[in-house]
Amino acid sequence: MDAYYSYLNHLLSKNKKEYAAYPDLNWLNPYAAQDFQEIRNELLNTPGQTTLFKQTKPYYKQLSDGCRICGAGLWSCLFITGKCNANCFYCPTSQNADELPSSQGLTFPTPESYAEYIKHFGFKGVSFSGGEPLLYAQRVYDYLEAVRKFAPDDIYTWMYTNGILASPEVFQKLASQNLNEVRFDIGAINYNLDKIKMAKGLIKNLTVEIPAVPEEKERLIKLLPQMIDAGVSNLNLHQLRLTPYNVEKFKNRPYTYIPAEKPLVLESELAALEIMHYADKQQLPIGVNYCSFFFKNRFQSAGFRKQISKLLFPEQPTLSQRGYIRKQNPDGIEYHIARLTDENNPSKNAQLLSLNHKKYAFGSERLTKIEFSNEFITSAAQELLANEPEQIPEDSSLFEVWKHEWIEPGLRNY
Repeated sequence: MDAYYSYLNHLLSKNKKEYAAYPDLNWLNPYAAQDFQEIRNELLNTPGQTTLFKQTKPYYKQLSDGCRICGAGLWSCLFITGKCNANCFYCPTSQNADELPSSQGLTFPTPESYAEYIKHFGFKGVSFSGGEPLLYAQRVYDYLEAVRKFAPDDIYTWMYTNGILASPEVFQKLASQNLNEVRFDIGAINYNLDKIKMAKGLIKNLTVEIPAVPEEKERLIKLLPQMIDAGVSNLNLHQLRLTPYNVEKFKNRPYTYIPAEKPLVLESELAALEIMHYADKQQLPIGVNYCSFFFKNRFQSAGFRKQISKLLFPEQPTLSQRGYIRKQNPDGIEYHIARLTDENNPSKNAQLLSLNHKKYAFGSERLTKIEFSNEFITSAAQELLANEPEQIPEDSSLFEVWKHEWIEPGLRNY
């Protein structure tokens, strides 16, 4: 585990350096970590809970079809706009400018270009997000209509909204275009459920999707019966994340920060698990899941890489579980990543992909070259490629292979 601990120390140093201007942030210390770990373990060891996606997504009762599609890497999220009409303290970005609809760094100036992209790359789920999509409701209608027209009939579609601009007419229009689900961020509207009630009976699946704000834990627990009455079938709880944009709003809150690939709020995770634990204990008829940072960070990116790599480079014999193209040679391994960009933003040695409504540039880029120092390491690497190890390799070169080959399981220990 030496190489793994070195990696975790690197993350700690990186996080603290990025937020060095905020010396009063409370970073998790090793002495408190064990107590928090015991609390989390107790919350996770609940008979009615299940975990999916290598133990990164615990849930009670049920998951939305959209969540399952997301974890399988078959989801495309279209950001209809970059502009929002709310001012949530937990928002990770400014969200103050309208932009072309985009997904994964690709822009889609017309509904047809996006629908064609979905069909070509075989996505099974599409969501409309922002910013706030209903600031440009007609745009949502147009892109949804195109997806329904050109993509397979069984594609699952949903929309994220804070609900501020929602109305019965909006939900009727979305229902007429067979939108499968609406996900409401009720944190943006002081946890009011009125807009959800408007959608009941019109949209088949209603979800509340919000960050788990520790200060609002008891309020959310008390709201669960009202959510059920309003027609909510699922409550999705995210982990709060510290960013350069929201740090000014976070710095005076009594949060403990976990140094990970991005800084995470420890109390947010515990709040999510406590709410899920309560729903399980009371046997409430609502699905509750904890959408952890580790789930999103590991599975969403890997899924997208795999999906585009299979179509852009069908001749490549091997893709790692993390979605990287593996190239072996006698002395080591190279890992490459597929790149898909707009035509006017090509990578080096890019090829052209021409579809009817849009052109793309694509290529692959070498991420790393791992050289093996002796025959023992070479043999160990072959075993590592063939079988996912129960223990993370201690050797630095084998750790690099593991890091590019396998998705790390579980919620990382505090």
